[in-house]
Amino acid sequence: MELQMRVAQAVHVLNHDTESCNRVAANQWLVQFQQTEAAWEVATTILTSDHQPFLSDFEVEFFAAQILRRKIQNEGYYLQLGVKDALLNALLVAANRFSSGPPQLLTQICLALSALILRSVEHGKPIEQLFYSLQNLRTQNDGIVAVLEMLTVLPEEIFDTQTTDSKISASHRSQYGQELLSHTPMVIEFLLQQSENKFQGGMQLNERNRKILRCLLSWVRAGCFSEIPQGSLPTHPLLNFVFNSLQVSSSFDLAIEVLVELESRHEGLPQVLLCRVPFLKDMLLLPALTGGDEKVIAGVACLMSEIGQAAPSLIVEASAEARELMDALLSCVAFPCEDWDIADSTLQFWSSLASYILGLDVDNTKKKNVEGMFFSVFSALLDALLLRAQVDESTFNYESGTFDLPDGLVQFRLNLVELLVDICQLLQPATFVQKLFFDGLFSTNVAIPWKEVEVKLFALNVVSEVVLQGGQTLDFSVVMQLVTVLSSWPSDKLKGFMCIVYRSVADVIGSYSKWISTLQTNARPSLLFLAAGISEPLSSSACASALRKFCEDTAAVIYEPSNLDILMWIGEALEKKCLPLEDEEEVVSAISLVLGSVTNKELQNNLLSRLLSSSYEAIGKLIEDENNHSLRQNPAAYTQILSFATRGLHRMGIVLSHLAMPRVCEASTDNPIIAVIRVFWPMLEKLFGSEHMENSSLSAAACRALSLAIQSSGQHFEMLLPKILDCLSTNFLSFQSHECYIRTASVVIEEFGYKEGYGPLFISTFERFTQASSVMALNSSYVCDQEPDLVEAYTNFASTFVRGSHKEVLVASGALLEISFQKAAICCTAMHRGAALAAMSYLSCFLEVGLAALLESMAFSPEGSFGATAIHVISHSGEGLVSNIVYALLGVSAMSRVHKCATILQQLAAICCLSERTTLKAILCWEFLHSWLQAAVQALPADYLKQGEAEMIVPVWLKALADAASDYFESKSSNGGNIDYGHMQGKGGRVLKRVIREFADGHRNIPNLT
Repeated sequence: MELQMRVAQAVHVLNHDTESCNRVAANQWLVQFQQTEAAWEVATTILTSDHQPFLSDFEVEFFAAQILRRKIQNEGYYLQLGVKDALLNALLVAANRFSSGPPQLLTQICLALSALILRSVEHGKPIEQLFYSLQNLRTQNDGIVAVLEMLTVLPEEIFDTQTTDSKISASHRSQYGQELLSHTPMVIEFLLQQSENKFQGGMQLNERNRKILRCLLSWVRAGCFSEIPQGSLPTHPLLNFVFNSLQVSSSFDLAIEVLVELESRHEGLPQVLLCRVPFLKDMLLLPALTGGDEKVIAGVACLMSEIGQAAPSLIVEASAEARELMDALLSCVAFPCEDWDIADSTLQFWSSLASYILGLDVDNTKKKNVEGMFFSVFSALLDALLLRAQVDESTFNYESGTFDLPDGLVQFRLNLVELLVDICQLLQPATFVQKLFFDGLFSTNVAIPWKEVEVKLFALNVVSEVVLQGGQTLDFSVVMQLVTVLSSWPSDKLKGFMCIVYRSVADVIGSYSKWISTLQTNARPSLLFLAAGISEPLSSSACASALRKFCEDTAAVIYEPSNLDILMWIGEALEKKCLPLEDEEEVVSAISLVLGSVTNKELQNNLLSRLLSSSYEAIGKLIEDENNHSLRQNPAAYTQILSFATRGLHRMGIVLSHLAMPRVCEASTDNPIIAVIRVFWPMLEKLFGSEHMENSSLSAAACRALSLAIQSSGQHFEMLLPKILDCLSTNFLSFQSHECYIRTASVVIEEFGYKEGYGPLFISTFERFTQASSVMALNSSYVCDQEPDLVEAYTNFASTFVRGSHKEVLVASGALLEISFQKAAICCTAMHRGAALAAMSYLSCFLEVGLAALLESMAFSPEGSFGATAIHVISHSGEGLVSNIVYALLGVSAMSRVHKCATILQQLAAICCLSERTTLKAILCWEFLHSWLQAAVQALPADYLKQGEAEMIVPVWLKALADAASDYFESKSSNGGNIDYGHMQGKGGRVLKRVIREFADGHRNIPNLT
């Protein structure tokens, strides 16, 4: 009794006390109380006893019901059979007691009951016992309410995917479902009786009908109607009850849900429902359209769309009902409302119908007849969709200057793309485009309908691929007329909605640049139009992207001197525009594509110098300031010049990545690309040696520029490798938060790792990175999570080093590889997904290369080979690797790591097996793997494992590991020496992956250790 009072007081404090410290204390006490054995009895007593030490309190009773539900879900599986029976009876008493009380409380009690039943299926027949109890409950006062709620909740356990209880297997849940559905006839009969009974105690008719529909919906989802013969469905009394409920406002939404669920589960029902379309249209939809009842319109649109989508073959027959359905849905699409949800809900039906017609496997004549029959439907649909997709100018705030399309319209247009493409194919591209552009658009007597123009430009853009593939050149003079009109407007008029129009025109220019450029006279106005739009924030991205596409497709006309002048004007103005970097990259890429193809070397050299002059100047100012530090005295000016230099490096990298590099033997002194490199590297070398590189953005831009230059013209940097790697490693040691230096070094190793003679240089660089204090500090998952970018950069560098270096270089790097291997093993336990997966990729890469080397050396002694080095590294680091892999499989993020963990363990098992066949058996053998796994499992805290699990894991895993290792060798021998093993493909590999997945799935709720 005293404990019940304390619970009631704590609940009251938690919900009503004004002091936060009191609420926190009450919450902590209640959480602890829930874990105790006493909670079972206290919660049960609160729900069943009429004699309480406190007044009846919904909050306390609701809390008690929640306690029982959670404890049953967490601990109910282990309760004794007698305890379960007593608890079942207590919950039935509570359900009856509160059947006329707050519905939320009754629902919680019923949820607890269903959870208990699910955990009792293996013992006797609890469902049968429950239904017997429900029969008795029906005869008591207000018992019908409790029975309806109980029957509503019970089937939800079948399809509940939110509750993940590893103790409840799929077969267990399936058995529960089968036993429950065996009582379908009784439930159907009960629901029929309730639907026909017009008077039921104090419960109002509308409220009772909603409860019946909720219950029916739950059983339909569980599959109850699968027991009913298909032929009896059309006249089934419950189906008539559902249709009658459509005409009652309070039950309309639930009736729609039931019908949608029914038609998705029963093949014959769409045809039955199609026959009811005239009723749905005349009795429900048309009055709703007249009265503007969006709830009814949305419900009918959803139902009709589902009917049509379930059976497009019936719609294609074009019966009277099918035509009525399409006509009704066209009305729904065109219905004007504030959002786009109603029209959006029909799109999937129209897409499925269009795809069905386009995919008809019939002769061409019949297919053309079908397409012709539906031509007017899809033509009308296109008009309706374009009307709904128009922009409402009232949504713009012209004064703020910051505006864009509403989020709902943006999403609606995204969902429209696939359907518009299908309509274009059905109507044929020429007809589709003809519907979009009409005569008289630029008549002097009529104002241009800009909203209509904008949405048609959107449609034209999204179907560009289909139109271009059609091969038929269409007249795009209307687009150029729009370019002329908009270019003639002063900039102050291109505000608000007109910026959206401008952007849409730019999108069309980019998409159809091949056709637009067929007339040479179109090039100059198009370039000027795009150049002007790049300066406007709302259209800059579209215009920059269109410029790049235009320059890619118009090589034949872009080299005119006047056009080149426009491009250079755009490029030289970038310094002042400060565009977003992604837009600036598009612009510089466009110009570089053109300049890289200019055949006149002198002209090309001059144009490149003009394009990059501002970049040289900005970087030069930083270099000149290194001695006198005058710029730093003015922080604002210094920040600005740093920004200019960063952008300059960004532009230089883009230019170098797009220019075609001559081979070394063909390089000439007047080659403009060589001239750029000769300016680029000395400038970059001085910059690397300056204190300005402490700025992370500047460092990232410099490293990116160097990476792009090496990737596009690596051979010209070969003689500079010692200087480059020295600069990168020195700067990383100075600025260890800038992992970009390691990433660029990875590019160098990738480009030159195969070359002889650079091994010592690469080893020295690897050593400097590894010995850096930030890398050496990667000793826990917590630190790895604080530095995920560093982990990714370092482990990717190590992977590149192992994959790209000669074997003798790897042998000489044994000590460094051991350190990096141990660091990667620690990092694979990080919560940060990218860091953990990068570390695992390196571990797998090392093991893969080690296995390949060991297999190659089996014919002779492996001593001195990289296989021997790998064995030594693993023998020293294997215990930590296995332990960390096990920890990586714990917690919510483990499932994404299952494949890589399984692959690493398979590779490790293969190396242990292979080592036993060599003279290095004493250093590494299968017993080592056994002991490592045993130690890893024993090191886990006791509460991390289920009872008896520790004893089961080691033998099960070892058996799976042995079979997976055997798979590895078998695939190797069957591939005739190829290294593409295809991990996890054999039976043993698949079993290992399943074992690992089941372990991770069963330990999702365990936090990773740090």
